[in-house]
Amino acid sequence: MPLTPSEIPALLHAAKTVAVVGISDKPDRASYGVSQYLIENSHFDLFFVNPLLESVLGQKVYKSLKDIPVHIDIVDVFRKPADCLQVLEESIEIGASAIWLQLGISVPEVATRGDEAGLKVVMDRCIKIDYAAL
Repeated sequence: MPLTPSEIPALLHAAKTVAVVGISDKPDRASYGVSQYLIENSHFDLFFVNPLLESVLGQKVYKSLKDIPVHIDIVDVFRKPADCLQVLEESIEIGASAIWLQLGISVPEVATRGDEAGLKVVMDRCIKIDYAAL
């Protein structure tokens, strides 16, 4: 089951590392704006994943979650729904603590499979909005 809105603050407080999957280098994209906000306003260490980019916002971009050299607490997904199960599988493989599907993305299979694998699951919410509300 996805986390309830009342459970989200505890996840955000406890998390230290966030991997943004599907980061864009285009300033008008949500992934860019959310990441820029989190860099400037949150306590998170951010890691970016996009196989087509080298760097964004002055930081290295990794080709996949498996390339990130630290434990990831939250995998924040900016990908189309059809790609989310693959991202979930990688998240499970690396031992991530949670998967977060951004606003407008809800994939029931991700909730079921993520829950079975012991991940906390957040769907159809914006991490920037929830963090700002803390």
